[in-house]
Amino acid sequence: MQLHQIQPKTPQKKARYVGRGGKRGKTAGRGTKGQKARAGAKFRPEIRDFIKRLPKLRGRGKNSNKGFKIGPKVVNLNDIEAMFKAGDVVNPKSLVLAGLVKRDAGELPRVKILGTGEVSKKFSFEDCVVSESAKEKITKAGGTIK
Repeated sequence: MQLHQIQPKTPQKKARYVGRGGKRGKTAGRGTKGQKARAGAKFRPEIRDFIKRLPKLRGRGKNSNKGFKIGPKVVNLNDIEAMFKAGDVVNPKSLVLAGLVKRDAGELPRVKILGTGEVSKKFSFEDCVVSESAKEKITKAGGTIK
């Protein structure tokens, strides 16, 4: 066998030219007239029409136009009563160490003290927002708020 005797396993078939006359005739298998019958016809995906109809805030969920501001962490007086001794200073750092609040992205959180529960020990509160009912109970027990 020599090089000029080598033949391919399957014969090569030429691709049929569509719309150039020949055996296909008239519409050349493309249906009737219109955009689809033309060369280079491109169609915008149908889903794009539905996406455009949706509101501009799509993807944010239902009723999610709320503010992004993060409020203070809430701690009740009965939790402070259980975790701290008399005379202790209660501030965001001590509350994080006690495990009553968690840090916000590595930073100390803002804390609000609420008046749920009773207080019998003296505490001094620093850098905390205190509700009116909690303020009454703390001052009644002899504690201070700075």
